[in-house]
Amino acid sequence: MAATGRKHLPVRDFNHFITCYLCRGYLIKPTTVTECLHTFCKSCIVQHFEESNDCPKCGIQVHETNPLEMLRLDNTLEEIIFKLVPGLREKEEQQELEFWRKNQPKEYGQESLRHQRLPDGGGYGDVGAEDGGHNCEDRDYHRSDPQIAVCLDCLQNTGQSADSSVTDLMKRFIRCSSRVTVGTIKKFLSLKLKLPSSYELDVLCNGEIMGRDHTLEFIYMTRWRLHGENTYPMVLEYRPRIDFG
Repeated sequence: MAATGRKHLPVRDFNHFITCYLCRGYLIKPTTVTECLHTFCKSCIVQHFEESNDCPKCGIQVHETNPLEMLRLDNTLEEIIFKLVPGLREKEEQQELEFWRKNQPKEYGQESLRHQRLPDGGGYGDVGAEDGGHNCEDRDYHRSDPQIAVCLDCLQNTGQSADSSVTDLMKRFIRCSSRVTVGTIKKFLSLKLKLPSSYELDVLCNGEIMGRDHTLEFIYMTRWRLHGENTYPMVLEYRPRIDFG
């Protein structure tokens, strides 16, 4: 009895499920709106939300003030698309590397694209994306990621009683993976400032509090670069969390 051969369907038969409603191209970093479950390229939906709070496909209001909080990356769909479309992953990774090379200042050179352990004598410190800020010689997390330089400034809150726990860092400049999240930055700050585990910090960019799941790349593209900030490194501010209750 002859084995039944598999039927191979062309990729175009799946295009309806793996293309972006906004740009009509394949979904790159597919990002789902949690309110209606419609999915778009991350850059497309972020740019759309700069002008509107509504889903571009169904028109539902995603959030009254900050629709970016209602976005979630769909890593599973991303892997499916990369398997369906040969060469797409390599193409996107190359374009991303080229983007970060062009946006790195010349004085840092190509070495700034690599996650390296720097001497304690000065310069930029490193933040690990997986270990909450600890560096370990036998770990190699995110070393191939595009890197980003960040300045961490202490924002003194004059509206509350003085809090001596939150102060300026001895080394305000760090260099880390662009995929590091605000949550990891908070862990890094807590570690360096020796804060108790119950202590809450806010991290802000251009005066706006950033969500824990926001990556540095996301903040750079949507809060720093798009608002006309051309200076480098990107500046993030931190302060004790303010209770408005």
